[in-house]
Amino acid sequence: MAQGTLFIVSAPSGAGKTSLVREMVESLDGIQVSVSHTTRERRQGEVDGVNYHFVNLPMFEAMIERGEFFEHARVFDNYYGTSRPAVASMLDAGQDVILEIDWQGARQVRQQIPDAVSIFILPPSRGELERRLANRGTDEHAVIAQRMREAVAEMSHYDEYDYLVINDDFTTALRELQSLVIARRLTLPRVSRAHGPLLEALLSQH
Repeated sequence: MAQGTLFIVSAPSGAGKTSLVREMVESLDGIQVSVSHTTRERRQGEVDGVNYHFVNLPMFEAMIERGEFFEHARVFDNYYGTSRPAVASMLDAGQDVILEIDWQGARQVRQQIPDAVSIFILPPSRGELERRLANRGTDEHAVIAQRMREAVAEMSHYDEYDYLVINDDFTTALRELQSLVIARRLTLPRVSRAHGPLLEALLSQH
Protein backbone atom coordinates (compact mmCIF):
# COMPACT_ATOMS: atom_id res chain seq x y z
CA MET A 1 0.00 0.00 0.00
CA ALA A 2 1.29 3.46 -0.93
CA GLN A 3 2.16 5.75 1.96
CA GLY A 4 -0.17 8.71 2.38
CA THR A 5 1.01 12.30 2.00
CA LEU A 6 1.18 14.76 4.87
CA PHE A 7 -0.23 18.17 3.95
CA ILE A 8 0.45 21.20 6.14
CA VAL A 9 -2.12 23.99 5.77
CA SER A 10 -1.58 27.34 7.49
CA ALA A 11 -3.31 30.70 7.29
CA PRO A 12 -4.02 33.80 9.34
CA SER A 13 -7.28 33.85 11.27
CA GLY A 14 -10.06 34.95 8.90
CA ALA A 15 -8.48 33.70 5.68
CA GLY A 16 -11.02 30.90 5.35
CA LYS A 17 -8.72 27.94 6.02
CA THR A 18 -11.18 25.93 8.10
CA SER A 19 -14.03 26.22 5.57
CA LEU A 20 -11.77 25.37 2.64
CA VAL A 21 -10.24 22.34 4.34
CA ARG A 22 -13.64 21.06 5.49
CA GLU A 23 -15.05 21.30 1.95
CA MET A 24 -11.98 19.66 0.44
CA VAL A 25 -12.16 16.70 2.83
CA GLU A 26 -15.85 16.25 1.99
CA SER A 27 -15.16 16.37 -1.76
CA LEU A 28 -12.17 14.00 -1.93
CA ASP A 29 -11.80 10.42 -0.76
CA GLY A 30 -8.80 9.20 1.21
CA ILE A 31 -7.94 12.40 3.07
CA GLN A 32 -8.49 13.29 6.71
CA VAL A 33 -7.78 16.18 9.05
CA SER A 34 -5.71 15.34 12.09
CA VAL A 35 -7.62 16.32 15.25
CA SER A 36 -5.32 18.40 17.43
CA HIS A 37 -5.09 18.56 21.20
CA THR A 38 -5.56 21.99 22.78
CA THR A 39 -5.69 23.64 26.19
CA ARG A 40 -8.14 26.36 25.13
CA GLU A 41 -11.71 26.38 26.34
CA ARG A 42 -14.29 24.57 24.24
CA ARG A 43 -16.57 26.95 22.33
CA GLN A 44 -20.30 26.54 21.94
CA GLY A 45 -21.10 23.81 19.43
CA GLU A 46 -17.65 22.24 19.48
CA VAL A 47 -17.36 18.51 20.17
CA ASP A 48 -14.47 16.92 22.02
CA GLY A 49 -12.64 14.51 19.73
CA VAL A 50 -14.16 16.06 16.61
CA ASN A 51 -13.08 19.70 16.59
CA TYR A 52 -10.24 19.22 19.08
CA HIS A 53 -9.18 16.94 21.89
CA PHE A 54 -9.67 19.36 24.79
CA VAL A 55 -7.22 18.80 27.66
CA ASN A 56 -5.98 20.84 30.61
CA LEU A 57 -2.48 22.31 30.81
CA PRO A 58 -0.98 19.68 33.18
CA MET A 59 -2.19 16.90 30.88
CA PHE A 60 -0.78 18.68 27.82
CA GLU A 61 2.59 19.17 29.52
CA ALA A 62 2.65 15.49 30.51
CA MET A 63 2.05 14.51 26.88
CA ILE A 64 4.98 16.71 25.84
CA GLU A 65 7.19 14.96 28.39
CA ARG A 66 6.18 11.56 27.02
CA GLY A 67 7.00 12.64 23.47
CA GLU A 68 3.45 12.08 22.26
CA PHE A 69 3.24 15.18 20.07
CA PHE A 70 4.30 15.28 16.45
CA GLU A 71 4.44 19.05 16.90
CA HIS A 72 3.14 21.54 19.44
CA ALA A 73 2.96 25.30 19.68
CA ARG A 74 1.59 28.15 21.76
CA VAL A 75 -1.00 30.34 20.01
CA PHE A 76 -3.01 33.14 21.67
CA ASP A 77 -1.87 31.97 25.14
CA ASN A 78 -3.18 28.45 24.48
CA TYR A 79 -1.34 25.31 23.46
CA TYR A 80 -2.01 23.10 20.44
CA GLY A 81 -0.41 19.80 19.53
CA THR A 82 -0.68 16.97 16.99
CA SER A 83 -0.62 13.34 18.08
CA ARG A 84 2.39 11.58 16.60
CA PRO A 85 0.92 8.03 16.73
CA ALA A 86 -2.40 9.12 15.18
CA VAL A 87 -0.75 10.82 12.19
CA ALA A 88 1.70 7.97 11.59
CA SER A 89 -1.11 5.42 11.70
CA MET A 90 -3.19 7.27 9.08
CA LEU A 91 -0.22 7.78 6.75
CA ASP A 92 0.80 4.10 7.02
CA ALA A 93 -2.76 3.13 6.09
CA GLY A 94 -2.41 5.08 2.83
CA GLN A 95 -4.52 8.04 3.98
CA ASP A 96 -3.53 11.58 3.12
CA VAL A 97 -3.47 13.70 6.28
CA ILE A 98 -3.98 17.45 6.70
CA LEU A 99 -2.43 19.32 9.59
CA GLU A 100 -4.11 22.69 10.20
CA ILE A 101 -1.30 24.36 12.11
CA ASP A 102 0.45 27.71 12.37
CA TRP A 103 3.92 28.52 11.06
CA GLN A 104 5.60 27.41 14.29
CA GLY A 105 4.09 23.96 14.07
CA ALA A 106 4.74 23.79 10.34
CA ARG A 107 8.42 24.44 10.95
CA GLN A 108 8.60 21.59 13.46
CA VAL A 109 6.88 19.18 11.08
CA ARG A 110 9.09 20.05 8.09
CA GLN A 111 12.19 19.36 10.16
CA GLN A 112 10.91 15.85 10.86
CA ILE A 113 9.23 15.11 7.50
CA PRO A 114 10.95 17.13 4.76
CA ASP A 115 8.68 15.75 2.02
CA ALA A 116 5.51 17.06 3.69
CA VAL A 117 3.60 19.37 1.32
CA SER A 118 3.03 22.80 2.85
CA ILE A 119 0.31 25.22 1.72
CA PHE A 120 -0.33 28.77 2.94
CA ILE A 121 -3.73 30.40 2.42
CA LEU A 122 -3.83 34.18 2.07
CA PRO A 123 -6.72 36.66 2.01
CA PRO A 124 -7.07 38.87 -1.08
CA SER A 125 -6.30 42.04 0.91
CA ARG A 126 -5.83 43.34 4.44
CA GLY A 127 -9.10 45.20 4.19
CA GLU A 128 -10.97 42.03 3.29
CA LEU A 129 -9.29 40.14 6.11
CA GLU A 130 -10.37 42.77 8.64
CA ARG A 131 -13.90 42.73 7.23
CA ARG A 132 -14.11 38.95 7.63
CA LEU A 133 -12.90 39.15 11.21
CA ALA A 134 -15.41 41.89 12.01
CA ASN A 135 -18.29 40.01 10.37
CA ARG A 136 -17.85 37.07 12.70
CA GLY A 137 -19.63 39.16 15.32
CA THR A 138 -18.05 37.26 18.19
CA ASP A 139 -15.15 39.56 19.06
CA GLU A 140 -14.87 43.12 20.29
CA HIS A 141 -12.91 45.75 18.35
CA ALA A 142 -9.84 45.41 20.57
CA VAL A 143 -9.79 41.66 20.00
CA ILE A 144 -10.13 42.13 16.23
CA ALA A 145 -7.25 44.61 16.26
CA GLN A 146 -5.11 42.11 18.17
CA ARG A 147 -6.01 39.33 15.73
CA MET A 148 -5.08 41.60 12.82
CA ARG A 149 -1.63 42.10 14.33
CA GLU A 150 -1.30 38.36 14.82
CA ALA A 151 -2.46 37.79 11.23
CA VAL A 152 0.24 40.07 9.83
CA ALA A 153 2.85 38.25 11.91
CA GLU A 154 1.55 34.88 10.64
CA MET A 155 1.49 36.04 7.00
CA SER A 156 5.12 37.16 7.21
CA HIS A 157 6.08 33.47 7.09
CA TYR A 158 4.33 32.72 3.79
CA ASP A 159 7.64 32.27 1.98
CA GLU A 160 8.48 29.19 4.06
CA TYR A 161 5.73 27.21 2.28
CA ASP A 162 5.67 25.20 -0.95
CA TYR A 163 2.38 26.60 -2.29
CA LEU A 164 0.28 29.75 -1.89
CA VAL A 165 -3.50 29.86 -2.35
CA ILE A 166 -5.24 33.24 -2.32
CA ASN A 167 -8.80 32.87 -1.06
CA ASP A 168 -10.56 35.62 -3.00
CA ASP A 169 -13.18 33.40 -4.63
CA PHE A 170 -14.00 30.35 -2.48
CA THR A 171 -14.73 28.01 -5.40
CA THR A 172 -11.47 28.88 -7.13
CA ALA A 173 -9.43 28.48 -3.95
CA LEU A 174 -11.07 25.12 -3.26
CA ARG A 175 -10.30 23.89 -6.77
CA GLU A 176 -6.68 24.92 -6.35
CA LEU A 177 -6.39 23.01 -3.07
CA GLN A 178 -7.99 19.93 -4.62
CA SER A 179 -5.59 20.08 -7.55
CA LEU A 180 -2.59 20.09 -5.21
CA VAL A 181 -3.79 16.93 -3.47
CA ILE A 182 -4.65 15.14 -6.72
CA ALA A 183 -1.35 16.08 -8.35
CA ARG A 184 0.55 14.70 -5.37
CA ARG A 185 -1.26 11.39 -5.75
CA LEU A 186 -0.05 11.14 -9.35
CA THR A 187 3.67 11.49 -8.65
CA LEU A 188 5.83 8.67 -10.02
CA PRO A 189 6.91 7.23 -6.63
CA ARG A 190 3.34 7.06 -5.29
CA VAL A 191 1.80 5.58 -8.43
CA SER A 192 4.67 3.09 -8.71
CA ARG A 193 4.06 1.87 -5.17
CA ALA A 194 0.28 1.73 -5.58
CA HIS A 195 0.24 0.12 -9.03
CA GLY A 196 3.45 -1.88 -9.22
CA PRO A 197 1.80 -5.05 -10.63
CA LEU A 198 0.01 -3.03 -13.32
CA LEU A 199 3.24 -1.36 -14.45
CA GLU A 200 5.00 -4.72 -14.60
CA ALA A 201 2.15 -6.26 -16.60
CA LEU A 202 2.10 -3.36 -19.08
CA LEU A 203 5.82 -3.75 -19.76
CA SER A 204 5.82 -7.55 -19.83
CA GLN A 205 7.09 -9.17 -23.05
CA HIS A 206 4.71 -12.11 -22.62
